[in-house]
Amino acid sequence: MQRQLQFQKVSSHEQLQALAALADQIWHEFFPGIISEGQIDYMVEKFQSYQAMKAQLAEGYEYYQFFLDGQFVGYTGIHPENGKLFLSKLYLKKEYRGQGLASQAFSFLEDYCRERGLTAIWLTVNRHNDHTVQVYEHKGFVTVREQAADIGHGYVMDDFVMEKNVEVL
Repeated sequence: MQRQLQFQKVSSHEQLQALAALADQIWHEFFPGIISEGQIDYMVEKFQSYQAMKAQLAEGYEYYQFFLDGQFVGYTGIHPENGKLFLSKLYLKKEYRGQGLASQAFSFLEDYCRERGLTAIWLTVNRHNDHTVQVYEHKGFVTVREQAADIGHGYVMDDFVMEKNVEVL
């Protein structure tokens, strides 16, 4: 029997600090070889730090922690916009990947969309992050375009924009 993730909406400074610490850990473990250490540090500070996520919450983003058997194992950051859900972040600790937990997270996100009448989930993913692109394709996402975004300090996010339609019941 597969263990079930529990989802908890982030509502405290302590929870947000835990997300920022996990983001720093995951980015430094996962992204070397895809982007430079300098870009990792810059992007974590710009998009995944406590201050960045606090500002995102003020802009209408929502964060949810994932717990498995009481252990904090990952999180997601989302933002409803223009009738769709922007999946800004979805991260699992390394030791919990490959156990079907991402599928549970996607089910949670699809239910979130249905409850709010949102018709699709969309995201950006680094074009050179082959494994993650394959995971998203396996989950039903399709590439709708490519984009390169200048994020400052000489760094560019070179991404696919992917989308998955969600049937509203």
